[in-house]
Amino acid sequence: MRAISVSRDIVAAPRQIFAVLRDPARHAELDGSGMLRGRPQGPSPLGPGDRFSMGMAQGRIAYRSVNVVVEYEKDRLIAWETWGEFRGRRLVGGQRWRYELTPVDGTEGTDGTDGTEGGGTTRVTHTYDWSRARLPRLIVELPGYPRRMGPAMTTTLERLASAVRD
Repeated sequence: MRAISVSRDIVAAPRQIFAVLRDPARHAELDGSGMLRGRPQGPSPLGPGDRFSMGMAQGRIAYRSVNVVVEYEKDRLIAWETWGEFRGRRLVGGQRWRYELTPVDGTEGTDGTDGTEGGGTTRVTHTYDWSRARLPRLIVELPGYPRRMGPAMTTTLERLASAVRD
């Protein structure tokens, strides 16, 4: 399988976490890989089918990725595919970044609900999926991204927890 996932329980309601994830201006702040740079271009907050671009850097190579929201369920799930485009043609990419939010069983929010409104704890599962990527062996596997993404994604979830706490 060409995917890796990490999870973390975050003390916050899904709606609070989702609000941060669907704001592309916050993505560089959350990024544990160190690759995101600059300001995004596109809509905020993100919704189904939205397209946004992000400044990126790998070593000394700077570029912009084009991202399309491909999965969306309010306060539960958001995922986007990332592409490298030239003159509107997709050359490389297809990797999917996915965040799934699940209220932790037995956790009640401050408003007496299941934790989805006023508080509680949410399990956030962050997945990097390169099964749909164009040239996955060359673009993803040989440069070693699968090995590096687990620790980077763990850092992203730590930063997400801090972002919703602040």
